[in-house]
Parts: sequence; C-alpha cells; structure tokens
Amino acid sequence: MPNLDAAAPSARGSLSRERVLEVALALADRKGIDALTMRALAKELGIEAMSLYHYVAGKNDLLDGLAEAVAMEVESAVADQNPGSPREWKRTLRRRILTSREVMLRHRWAPGVFEGRASPSAAIVRYFDASIALMRFGGLSYDLVHHALHALGSRLLGFSQELFDPAGSADEDASQGMPAQMVADAPHIVEMVANIAHDDGETTLGRCDDQAEFEFGLDLVLDGLERVAAGR
Repeated sequence: MPNLDAAAPSARGSLSRERVLEVALALADRKGIDALTMRALAKELGIEAMSLYHYVAGKNDLLDGLAEAVAMEVESAVADQNPGSPREWKRTLRRRILTSREVMLRHRWAPGVFEGRASPSAAIVRYFDASIALMRFGGLSYDLVHHALHALGSRLLGFSQELFDPAGSADEDASQGMPAQMVADAPHIVEMVANIAHDDGETTLGRCDDQAEFEFGLDLVLDGLERVAAGR
C-alpha cells in the first residue's frame, strides 16, 4: 500500500481517484469513519468540496472505494499463504483469517463499512473464492464448504459481530450501571459478567470482539469442520 500518511497534494492537477481514496483512508484511520465527510476530505486535500465529485460520485461511492481498498490490502497480505499439502488446509485458512484481522485492526472502522455495502467488492469476492479453493484442496465437499461459510460468517474476514455485549455496561461491580430490572431478570448474565475477562480495548472490532474471543470461536468452527471432513 502507498504511504497513506503523506501530505495532501500541493497541486489540484495531481489528484486522482486513487489519491482521493488514499487520503480518505488515512483520515478515517486517524479520526474515525464518522469524521469522514466530503467537506472534511476536501479540506484535507486542499480543494473545494464540489471538486471531489470529479473523483467520487458521492459518500456511498467513497465508502465503496474504501471497502475495495481495504479488501485489496487483505488480498495482498494473504497472497503468499498457500498450503504445502491438503493436510495443511486448516492451519493455512486460520493464518489467512488472522492476517485479514490484522488488516482490520489497522482500519477499525472497516467492519462497519463492509456491512453497509450493497454488494461485495471484487477483491472480497476473490478472497472468498480463494478461501473456498483452499478448503476444497483440503478435501472438503462443496456442501461442507457452504456450511463452513455460514458458520464462519464475518470471521472469514477477521472480525465477528455480536447481537449485544452483555458486559458492555458493567464496571468492577457486575451490576453497576445495569438497570435494576435487568439485574433482577438476568442473574446469570450478571454473574457471568462478574467472572469473565476480556483483552484490553486495543484489539476490539465491535461488540465483545477481542482477540481471545475471536480465536476461541474461530478454532471451534475450524476444529469442527476438520472433524466433519474426516468423517469423525
């Protein structure tokens, strides 16, 4: 990837769609996706907001471009991760997924952008296709591969999405900050929150998505797929 922290171009003539997306990516990384407005991006580039429409059709087109840029970064990062033999399919797939997660951790806003796209980018389609090819090389049937894609879900791209975070409103005291009715109605949730531990927030990609929980869920799915593929 080009240097995304480079200064904005000094001359408007040096702008291109690629350059606009590079600066937008850096801005989102630095300030968050909510701070990425057309006006803020134009200011970062040193141009008028209306001039941006020569390179991106609007905010949705900009987000589509960012999703493609991150997907291409993932694709590049895993390009040399190929199994030496069919027996290595699980280890290789696990490595690919965790490498994809490293990219997502560099762009923590990306999971939300991926979820908001109407259709996957070309790079994402290629990444999924290569993952399917890897599982087929390992001897998994297309039917089992189909089940695998559903079981892995967003984990295949390196992040997981939970419906809610039961620990989200708890402090040192499990019930602190929780509505009294919830404490009364859900004593097992309160007790669980009091006894669980997560990684620090530096590795979080969404609700309850820290590295330990991500790898725990990933290994459960991959181990299960391996057993089914082996007929055990």
